[in-house]
Amino acid sequence: MAEQLTRRAALCAAGLTGLAGVAGCASGSGPEAPAKLSGREVAKVADVPVGGGRLNGELKLLVTQPTEGVFKVFTSKCPHQGCGVSTPKDGIADCPCHGSEFDITDGSVKKGPAKTGLREYPSTVKNGAVFVV
Repeated sequence: MAEQLTRRAALCAAGLTGLAGVAGCASGSGPEAPAKLSGREVAKVADVPVGGGRLNGELKLLVTQPTEGVFKVFTSKCPHQGCGVSTPKDGIADCPCHGSEFDITDGSVKKGPAKTGLREYPSTVKNGAVFVV
């Protein structure tokens, strides 16, 4: 039986980047599994401001330093529809697509429409860099 082409698949296949992003083409490709990220350097400590964070676009991660010396690693994809969150400001990472806001301390939702927070990855600091464990 032939597979039916969905509207989302059609938009993605057509390469309509602007529309595809809104349609959520990547909805089936969530954040990388922790095993694939384990041992990966995700940021240099010096690049992550206290009370803020830094996006790692290649790995689709958000690295934050909520308080001095405490580093957190989250997926940078909003769980609402997969848009990328912005670089944090005032302790909040926001999703520019629909306005969800996330706390950089624990990834929890501060403002919807997202119903769940950002997925957190265990991390450690070695030799001036942040790594996923």
